[in-house]
Amino acid sequence: MKPTIFIQTNYKQMLGARVSRHSLLRSTSRPDAFDIRYIVAEEQDALHRRHEQPYLRKDQRRLWDTDDLQSFTPTRFLAPQLMDFKGRCLVIDPDVFAVSDVFELLEQDMKGKAIVCRKMDRPSGRADYMTSVMLLDCNQLRHWNWNTQLEQLFSLEFDYFDWMNLHFENPETIGCLEEKWNHFDTLDSKTKMIHFTGKLTQPWKTGLPVDFSDHPRSPRFSKSFRHRLKMVLVYLGVLTGAPSHYTKHPDPKQERFFFELLANCIKQGEITREELATEISKSHLRPDALSLLES
Repeated sequence: MKPTIFIQTNYKQMLGARVSRHSLLRSTSRPDAFDIRYIVAEEQDALHRRHEQPYLRKDQRRLWDTDDLQSFTPTRFLAPQLMDFKGRCLVIDPDVFAVSDVFELLEQDMKGKAIVCRKMDRPSGRADYMTSVMLLDCNQLRHWNWNTQLEQLFSLEFDYFDWMNLHFENPETIGCLEEKWNHFDTLDSKTKMIHFTGKLTQPWKTGLPVDFSDHPRSPRFSKSFRHRLKMVLVYLGVLTGAPSHYTKHPDPKQERFFFELLANCIKQGEITREELATEISKSHLRPDALSLLES
């Protein structure tokens, strides 16, 4: 069985996922040695039907929003099941792009670990793991029954934050991924894969209205009531207004990198200008994208 790269995404982030796929193939010397598949959140009924169902996030009760920019995040734990718990796979977010040959990572010695990902040590002494890029030995992850995990999440049996940060896994089964394979908003000589983690500065969204919330909805109040309350508090100076639009990425080199990838996609017929126009009309792509491609 070939190693497989799963790009998890939703419809809002599908353009990024397609450019990510292009970057993976463009940068490798062995494009036939692995497969690339999308996991699309809206196409996973077990998750998509959970709209407005309660779940726990950092011990607070929230409502699941299938229209959120990052509604795809639980699908990262579906990948081993899609592999029939055989072989090796790599799971990445749709805003992760290859700078060098990803096959180097796919054939990396996992040293017997089930999971290899970035580790972030916290002052509390408990480690968090960045699951936005994970190399997985699927045979060792048979306990990842995705439907069961979703049932437990929405039955409030565990916390979303703990799930995303691998707090339920035995630390002995987790290996550390070098940061260059999940380089947070960094593009330098060491970068192997760049991850645009700053949601507000994703280069393809500059100027668009913000379509995500860092504070998922609580079931206590209606969305309209919360919005009115927030506006009053901002007016009174109790709260600082959150940015209403995506802002320009602070590093022009990273913006150029993305649009060079996008231009190559068009040149090779992987994405059409008509598709870009549609993405612009849906506010998934910045309105000046076509002119940037011509500059």
